[in-house]
Amino acid sequence: MNSLPFSKVMIFGRPGSGKSTFALALSQKTGLPLHHLDKHFFEANWIERNYQEFLSIQRTFVESDAWIVDGNSTKSLEMRYSKADLVLYFNYPRWICYWRIVQRLFKKNNAIDDRASGCKETIRLSLLRHMWSFEERVAKPIALLKEKYPSTRFIEMTSDREAEALLK
Repeated sequence: MNSLPFSKVMIFGRPGSGKSTFALALSQKTGLPLHHLDKHFFEANWIERNYQEFLSIQRTFVESDAWIVDGNSTKSLEMRYSKADLVLYFNYPRWICYWRIVQRLFKKNNAIDDRASGCKETIRLSLLRHMWSFEERVAKPIALLKEKYPSTRFIEMTSDREAEALLK
């Protein structure tokens, strides 16, 4: 692990873009511990956890020596970005993300442990709206974070081909 050019990886982006799948593959390849934010943002049955408690959990991840954190939580992007040495932004086309969200209902990768207990795969209108407007909501915060933390490597992923190349 010490020979890697990075030890703290933040992965975020449009729902359905493949963040969790990529995060698992990267963790398996590098040995870096993986943390899925959705597993901690929600408690059983999609009940939102107390936000301050969620921030505290997140803080323990990002203050450790090595990690991969997968998830959006746009209100706390800076907490992760400021500590990361590599930021991966999954900005796939909307149609691919919609298709993958539907596919997950029928073909969930059981190796991805990214949900609290009782949080069954579902498609909610709020998720689809969130996915549709994601890029517009994060464009300005991303620009500000890139300016504020210029030494943090930022890579925008727009296709599986790019993600696969990065894993190699």
